[in-house]
Order: sequence, then structure tokens, then C-alpha cells
Amino acid sequence: MKACIMCGGTGTRLRPLTFRRPKPMIPISNKPSVLHLIEHLAKEGFNEIVLTLGYKGEDIENVLGDGSMYGVHLDYVYEKEKLGTAGSVKNAQKYLGNEPFIIVGGDHVMTLNLREMFRFHQNNDAEVTIGLLSIDDPREFGIADMDIDNRILRFFEKPKAGEIFSNLASTGIYVCNPSVFDKIPEKKKFDFAKDLFPQMLQKKERINGILVRGRWTDVGSAGAYRDAQKWMLDGMSETILEGNFISNGKIQGPLHVGTSVSIGNNSSLVGPLTIGENTIIGERVLIGPYSVIGSNCVIEDDVKILSSYVFDGTKIGKNTTLSGAIVDSNSEIGAGCSLENGTIIGPHSVLKDDITIHSGVKLWPETMIEKGKNVKENVLNEKYEIDVSGS
Repeated sequence: MKACIMCGGTGTRLRPLTFRRPKPMIPISNKPSVLHLIEHLAKEGFNEIVLTLGYKGEDIENVLGDGSMYGVHLDYVYEKEKLGTAGSVKNAQKYLGNEPFIIVGGDHVMTLNLREMFRFHQNNDAEVTIGLLSIDDPREFGIADMDIDNRILRFFEKPKAGEIFSNLASTGIYVCNPSVFDKIPEKKKFDFAKDLFPQMLQKKERINGILVRGRWTDVGSAGAYRDAQKWMLDGMSETILEGNFISNGKIQGPLHVGTSVSIGNNSSLVGPLTIGENTIIGERVLIGPYSVIGSNCVIEDDVKILSSYVFDGTKIGKNTTLSGAIVDSNSEIGAGCSLENGTIIGPHSVLKDDITIHSGVKLWPETMIEKGKNVKENVLNEKYEIDVSGS
């Protein structure tokens, strides 16, 4: 079975995490998000996969290669200009155009039964089937009104208050017949939700919906990213300690610790959590549940890391506390700092000692914060764009 993964977005809403990497390469449990997606597709039987690439697409191709390591075959199609969701898939028609195929977003994290959705589409008479999920607040999604025979009667993208006629939100997962390509113009920006679906419904052409089961999110915001991390950690059931592991501390699983990790005296690790290879953890360190520490990190004495994500190559100084924070790669956090819930520190940033970063504050890449500062607002860097709207 064939699948298309759309990876063209710039990930502006996830800045500063997407300045140095495309959104599908953001790590979840120390592995690129898109790799989790490919492994799920392979498990569901989709072994011929094409990725549509845009922003920093080469980074994705360089990491994934031909897909043979993951039991699939991968092809890549680059967008020279933005073509929209449907336009980008049209651009990959030569890889998809002779049988039904499934479309997913490159930022999707899920446990959904995609094979069930694909079989439903094959057994019913519609060119397109949309995966729908009941969501408490569907304002960031397309919503659908569906009858008892699974036929979609109305579809409306990103409704405002007073326009929410349904809480059935589109997951952005579609199964399509190859005939759908005839409805998508060549080399023109064209979206599924904004253009194709409204046109089909206006012409009384059938679109089906299916209520999908399981967990799903698109990692389009920091909150969704935290949810995805938590789901992956919730799925851990065993403790895995790889070779050359040195511990003088206390360990309570489940957890996954990479090779050449050292844990100092009287430190405590409480899972579920993940620690990458070659990381050094000092004495009297507490790393609490739902935390992820990358590779080649240094965590000094008396640090507390609680439900936080520390990317590769980062140093955390003595007596510092991270509470629900994200620290991007190769940053240095000084001693006696406090990073409150929702804080995001961009890559290659340096925080001196005794700094407090208030809840929800974002620091752009290569930011320097002087000793003793109390940071209450976002800190930007003029070398980087400031837009955080869009995809």
C-alpha cells in the first residue's frame, strides 16, 4: 500500500525549534518525529512512501535515506514553490497515480488504525475519505458534518465561535483514489481543505468520513509537541540500559538509557523517561517522569528536571530547575537558574547564572542572557525571522 507524507511546511508556529531543522525532524524521545510516523505506517502495511519536501527538505532526506533501514521504500519530491497541500501531492503523482493511497502530514504523531481506514475507503464509493476525530476545541482544524451513511454534508476550515456546527475535526489524513488528481490543477497553489473539498461538495460529489480510533495530534504548537512526547513515553513498558552504563544513583523505570551514560551519587531517575548516549549526570540530580534528555549532554550537581525536554549537546548548571521547559540543542544554562513551565530556549543560547525565565517565554537562537536577569517576555534575535503564525 502507498502513502504520501506532506513535509513542506516551515513550522513557524513552533519557532524557535524550527529555525535549525524542519518541523518533521523535531525529536520525540530522541528520534525525529517523522521517523516515528514512518515506523507506524510500516506497521500498518504502507511500505511505499513518498515524501513531499519544502523547507530544509534535504535534512529529512539525508537522515531517512531510501527507507530500507525501516522496512519501507522512500521517494522524495521537492517543491520549488509553495503548492498547497493538494498541489504538493499532485506534484508526486507519478509515484501515487495508479492505485488508492493514504495522505498524512509530516508533523502527525498517532496510534490510529490506518489500515482500517484504508479498507473502509476501498469498500465504499467515494473518491476521498477523511479521517475524523472528536475534539473538544476544533477551531484550529477543519470540521465536518457527516450523516449516518458516512457521507460528509458540510466541511468548514478553522471555524470561529458561532460557526462550530460539529466537533468532528479533520485529522488531515485522507485516503484518495488516483482519479482525484484530475481535480487538482498543475503547478498551482491548491489545498485539500480550502479548495478541493468545498468544490467537490458544491458539485454534490461524494466525500466520506470515518471516525478514527486512537491518539492523534499534529505537532503544530508547543502544547501539541509536549502531548506527543508524553504519549511516546506513556508507551514505554520496560527499562532498557544500553552498554557501558555507569550508575551510582537510583533508577525507577520504565526508562531508556543510551550507551556511555554516567549517573552520579544519590541521583534519582523516575520514569518514564529517555536519556541519549554519552550524557553525564552529576550528583543529587532528580530527573522526573515525562522527561527526555538528549545525547552528549552534561547535567551538573543538584539539578532538577521535571517533565522537560533537553536536546543534544546541552549543559545544565548546578542547582538549576527545569519545570515543563524545552531547551534546544547546544545551549548552556548556568547555575541557579529556574526555567518555568512552557519555557522554550532556542539552540546555541547561553544563560548565565541565577536567571529566571517566566512561564511561556521563548528565547530565539543564539540568545545571551546576563546573570541575575528575570525574563518575562520573549527575547528575539534580529538575525532570525519573528513570524510565529502559519503552519
